[in-house]
Amino acid sequence: MADTKQPQLNGAYYGPPIPPPARSYHRPGRGSDCGCCLLCTLFKFILSIVIIIGIIVLVLWLVLRPNKVKVYVTGATLSGFNLTGTNMLNYNLTMDVMVRNPNKKVGIYYDWIETRAFYDGERFGYYALPTFYQGHKNTTMLYPIFDGQNLVVGSDTQGRFNTEKNDGFYNIDVNIYARVRFKVWWFKSNKYSPKAKCHLRLPLGAASNGFTETKCDVDI
Repeated sequence: MADTKQPQLNGAYYGPPIPPPARSYHRPGRGSDCGCCLLCTLFKFILSIVIIIGIIVLVLWLVLRPNKVKVYVTGATLSGFNLTGTNMLNYNLTMDVMVRNPNKKVGIYYDWIETRAFYDGERFGYYALPTFYQGHKNTTMLYPIFDGQNLVVGSDTQGRFNTEKNDGFYNIDVNIYARVRFKVWWFKSNKYSPKAKCHLRLPLGAASNGFTETKCDVDI
């Protein structure tokens, strides 16, 4: 009887095992990593400086709490005020304005300051004032002058003018506009734009020398 036993195969028959395919790894260059780290560090540093400065400013503001500037019209003379039939207003108004800084540790830079005069809601004149620095608890006098003529076209300006002419007093509003910076020690603040509103009731002519001091409303 023939031998049907199959021959046993060993590893040598199949040859050596085939190694798995090698994996390729992409490693980004170190230069880009360093650049990103540098930018992140720089950004964090700048952000920290901004936060620190903001905290310092906030603390100074809360500690010092600057008070509003006080504005008074201490004198005013209306030597000319006439409205023609063509709504042309001829005017001559001089004023003495007192600006008081009540703060003990806050100085004020007035980088721009201007006064504007209104009658019946219509602006008829303006006067630019010189810039100045106002120290602690300091008082500064300003002397705006409105002189000239201008067209006013309010809905009932002529009627109001005739009524006030008969009464002997004219209601004139003078607004003071400014652009200021506050100074605390070495620190200077951003610019602010306060406005003072002064309502005047003036007689015409020499009688206005008896003008009563008027306090203006200051909005900042």
